Amino acid sequence: MQILPIRVSKKDAAKALSLSVDGLNKLMLKDPDFPKALKTGTSKQAHVYFDYAELIQWHKQLMNQTA
Repeated sequence: MQILPIRVSKKDAAKALSLSVDGLNKLMLKDPDFPKALKTGTSKQAHVYFDYAELIQWHKQLMNQTA
């Protein structure tokens, strides 16, 4: 059984989408359907991550729109 990650760091999400972190930031601003970033705490320095399942779902919807 393969264990999939529950959350993905911003850096890893950008890498998986073949984007720079800056490119991911621009995508987040441009695409209202892109999964919302989650923070591990309330401080400005808290790590940002994404829900893995939401990223996969968004990507599948994007592929269906372009097919």
